[in-house]
Amino acid sequence: MDIALSPHSLLGCVLCDSTASPPLAGFHVGYESGVWRYTDLVKALIRALPDFALTASEKAALDHDNALRLLAEAARTVYQTDKYGKRGEFGELLLHVVLTRHFDTVPAISKLYYKDGPNETVKGFDAVHVVVTADDLELWLGEVKFYSSIGSAINAVVEELDAHAQRAYLRNEFHFVRNKIDPAWPHADRLRALLDPEVSLDNVFDRIRVPVLLSYESPTVSGATAVSEEFSRALEEELRKHHATFSGKALPEQLSIILILIPLAEKKPILDLLH
Repeated sequence: MDIALSPHSLLGCVLCDSTASPPLAGFHVGYESGVWRYTDLVKALIRALPDFALTASEKAALDHDNALRLLAEAARTVYQTDKYGKRGEFGELLLHVVLTRHFDTVPAISKLYYKDGPNETVKGFDAVHVVVTADDLELWLGEVKFYSSIGSAINAVVEELDAHAQRAYLRNEFHFVRNKIDPAWPHADRLRALLDPEVSLDNVFDRIRVPVLLSYESPTVSGATAVSEEFSRALEEELRKHHATFSGKALPEQLSIILILIPLAEKKPILDLLH
């Protein structure tokens, strides 16, 4: 895991420890004029909507004539219910931004296309991305808990990781992914080959990464107005404490997990701005 430390940029990595088990990446939004950057974070999420919600074919067709229509279509796809406070799409959008910005991943499919109805919550992994190298294809299957409580987020995601690591679950997930791959996507054939039912899961596990993004309301973040040395020390201590709690759980050994922590000043204003 290679992430540049950028504590003064929006969603900068303030703690990146690839030697931790599992590897840890802690991101912070920062402050402006003494205020946590709620609006800037929401703007970054909105800018990522087309890449998050549209298919490869739709993105390839994006131009100045249809940009507004496709952006509106992307927004409608994400936001089709007034129960926005209890839905996970905003967390999935945040995970998408972090993966593409800091881990150089490429979205393979949008999980929104698993939906059969506007109010259906999509089950399964929260992101299906790949990292492309000259001779290989890594499959990044993300999990996210866009929560207020870090304890609740950890407990909920650990339960899901255990279920999602089971052979039958993975085979079913691979089946859905293969059926949703856009033929226009440049890496379609390579991903289909990797997820072919005849390929042993033993071989696939070596090329799977599971980024787990947990957001939570942080007393360190909410109690500050600027990034200082004292703040940075306190935040690192907080992040490492939560990493220790997470790593102390019974995590599936066959999954190569990366823990991503994003401390928030407060969750509700983010939802209200997105709303």
